[in-house]
Amino acid sequence: MERAVTRRVFMGALGFLSAALGAHSAEKRPAYQVGCYTRPWDQHDYRVAFDGLAEAGYTQAGLMTTKSKSRLLVTAETTPDEVGGIKEEARRRGLRIISIYGGDFPVAVSVAAGCEGLKRLIDHCALCECGHLLLGGTGNAKLFDAYYQVVAECCPYAAAKKVVLSVKPHGGLNATGPQCRQIIEKVKHGNFRLWYDPGNIFYYSDGKLDPVADAATVDGLVCGMSIKDYLPPKQVEVTPGAGRVNFPAVLTRLRKGGFQSGPLVVECLTREEAADAKRITVEARKARLFLEQLLAAF
Repeated sequence: MERAVTRRVFMGALGFLSAALGAHSAEKRPAYQVGCYTRPWDQHDYRVAFDGLAEAGYTQAGLMTTKSKSRLLVTAETTPDEVGGIKEEARRRGLRIISIYGGDFPVAVSVAAGCEGLKRLIDHCALCECGHLLLGGTGNAKLFDAYYQVVAECCPYAAAKKVVLSVKPHGGLNATGPQCRQIIEKVKHGNFRLWYDPGNIFYYSDGKLDPVADAATVDGLVCGMSIKDYLPPKQVEVTPGAGRVNFPAVLTRLRKGGFQSGPLVVECLTREEAADAKRITVEARKARLFLEQLLAAF
């Protein structure tokens, strides 16, 4: 019932948005890049995820979780040879790597160790010709200052490698737009931005904070977006368009705040049977079509 209602709400909002904006020529449409992370296929080898992405019609891939010891496809400990192999596997399937989430860096050891680890992640992005490294932030108040000192010290290095660093709403000390704004203002570097995540805004507020309202707090900060939906009480494994996130309204507000172009990367999909890669691919295709329809209204 929830799915049917939200679909109707979306289609109504989309129709209203399209009428309000009027017809636009293709060259005037926003320059967003639609992609999908490996996360929905994380019970499988990453090559299965790449196969699914290509079959679902994507040309942009985001590297995130996978079936491995670390649960991530790329980490600070991954070797350049391994990263090169991942890039080649993506290339063979016609995929370009658009975003990488590589987990934590060892700031708990020291700021110097943290910088070394973060620079390795930046190098991995550069090797993949990937312009965005996504950071999860830290929920440890004792490490907060050191964590963002590492980010600040590594921003010039990342800029030289043409890699944008970003933090996302991810719970704890960076659960909302205002918290993320404070963090970005603390770092004070133009190469550190916000990767918006509307599903997480709902998730970490137990459904109390609507991302449409939160999006108004992040003007001028957003460089990319995780396309993530939400259903109560605590569910984000939802194919975009089937949950509570009003994507037309969220994107409209983010555009008003300056997010006129950049990556839109699907992070989660409905997984009734997590091990069924083919069914996940079907949901991935639905998500792509959903986004393409959404963007056609702008």
